[in-house]
Amino acid sequence: MSSRAAGSVLLRHLAPRVFGPGSAPSAAAPRPPLLALAGGGERGAAAVWVRLLSTSAAERAVEQEEVAASKRNAGSTAAAKVEAAASKGNAGSTAAAKETRDGKKGIVVSSYWGIEPSKLLNKDGVEWKWSCFRPWEAYKTDTSIDLSRHHEPKVLLDKIAYWTVKSLRFPTDIFFQRRYGCRAMMLETVAAVPGMVGGMLLHLRSLRRFEHSGGWIRVLLEEAENERMHLMTFMEVAQPRWYDRALVLAVQGVFFNVYFLGYLISPKFAHRVVGYLEEEAIHSYTEFLKDLEDGKIDNVPAPAIAIDYWQLPANATLKDVVTMVRADEAHHRDVNHFASDIHFQGMELKQAPAPVGYH
Repeated sequence: MSSRAAGSVLLRHLAPRVFGPGSAPSAAAPRPPLLALAGGGERGAAAVWVRLLSTSAAERAVEQEEVAASKRNAGSTAAAKVEAAASKGNAGSTAAAKETRDGKKGIVVSSYWGIEPSKLLNKDGVEWKWSCFRPWEAYKTDTSIDLSRHHEPKVLLDKIAYWTVKSLRFPTDIFFQRRYGCRAMMLETVAAVPGMVGGMLLHLRSLRRFEHSGGWIRVLLEEAENERMHLMTFMEVAQPRWYDRALVLAVQGVFFNVYFLGYLISPKFAHRVVGYLEEEAIHSYTEFLKDLEDGKIDNVPAPAIAIDYWQLPANATLKDVVTMVRADEAHHRDVNHFASDIHFQGMELKQAPAPVGYH
């Protein structure tokens, strides 16, 4: 029953007693009027009004309590709706994740910061499926580059760099022998280090001295990224064994720190070492191609990532991939010997324009 209904019932019962005759007819004994019960006179009237006011105050309190309860109920209903919506959202996310695991659909990531993954298309209008590189980063390397070009060591520093690289080739030949797939992976894990170290140190130097780098930071970092893409490609061709991985871990840890210190002490020596390393890489990939041509290694179809990265035809083979990689190594050879020559002439790299886009 609402407060208004309760008030009307109360007034119906009190009105005859307050404003009616002194006694009400009844089958039993007569009841004293309300004023008499209150004590009569002015005091009795005051008591009656106090009672009436107390009753109306109680009604207002009950009404306020009902309003507050209705608000609480509304809040609880809204919270329940929000919770239900959140549970539906979680269920949708879980379903999306399950669909992604099953390979049916990709998760559409919505970010609070407004960052949304962009949908890219290749030149044929097909959706781009690689996240490690973009369509505009794909290119076709110049395979007509002179592979036989060699820097003849004349000064002492060049001779030290040359024989250092030659001494590293001997244990590599013993360990890998004719396993050129694993050898290529090992080579790329090392070859991707110098560009990153050189680019990082030039970046810090540029920040310290408030000067431009002449484009050399970009060139060296692009070299490191290119070598890493070589590794991503050969991972699709050959599976390294546990001792291959252990060797990579040890060699990379040692080589990074040694090359870092070497670049700090003498950048011209560091770039010359990389130039000779790239010459050895050209030789290794040439031997790889010979075994492919002689049938000693299966000329399997090219990995999909290699086809998109080097813009190869759909029917490309492993031989085409190795040819592209060898051409890349030849370009890296030229860039590092060129950088070393700049230092030998007493200049800094920023004084000579960097060969940006030299593929």
